[in-house]
Amino acid sequence: MSEKKVKVTLVKSVIGTKQSHRATVRGLGLRRLHHTVELQDTPAVRGMITKVAYLVKCEA
Repeated sequence: MSEKKVKVTLVKSVIGTKQSHRATVRGLGLRRLHHTVELQDTPAVRGMITKVAYLVKCEA
């Protein structure tokens, strides 16, 4: 059984956002604008994506 993956892309700058939201973006592994990472689809990752939904684009 293969692990479910989710692709997350940073589409909006973190400049001017809350410090905790910047930390969440870094925690997801996103470093720069239009950077995409593939993460395991876990409840923890889903929660992080939900927190910064206005900054990222998510595809399953």
